[in-house]
Amino acid sequence: MTSSSAHSRKALSKIACNRLQKELVEWQVNPPSGFKHKVTDNLQRWIIEVNGAPGTLYSNETYQLQVDFPEHYPMEAPQVIFVPPAPMHPHIYSNGHICLDILYDSWSPAMTVSSICISILSMLSSSTAKQRPADNDQYVKNCRNGRSPKETRWWFHDDKV
Repeated sequence: MTSSSAHSRKALSKIACNRLQKELVEWQVNPPSGFKHKVTDNLQRWIIEVNGAPGTLYSNETYQLQVDFPEHYPMEAPQVIFVPPAPMHPHIYSNGHICLDILYDSWSPAMTVSSICISILSMLSSSTAKQRPADNDQYVKNCRNGRSPKETRWWFHDDKV
């Protein structure tokens, strides 16, 4: 979450806490390849290091994801953004917002942080060009003042990148 919306964030429900603790233990035992959870004392915000997959445009590059969990996770999707500088990708805006359907309309409570990470790495790995979305400048301008990507009405039209 952005700093302005972090203050209004509600505490995690008991269900969310239990689920996240379970996911964290699973992560420690079997982390997804190419990812490293940066340990903090904040269960509600995870910082995850992303390493670009070998043989892709992003190999030998490292980025950070910030995952903010809502009060009713997993019934509600977490907010997932790249901490700037975000990778140059047709579905990743320069402010770190990610246009990926599973983070919004296609979210399912069966998904986990690990499955989100694998989907993001797959999206990066399949890219054939390092470029920003065509509407990057306008979108980023409209997101000033801490607007969450979850407030965006995304148009999921391109699954070829």
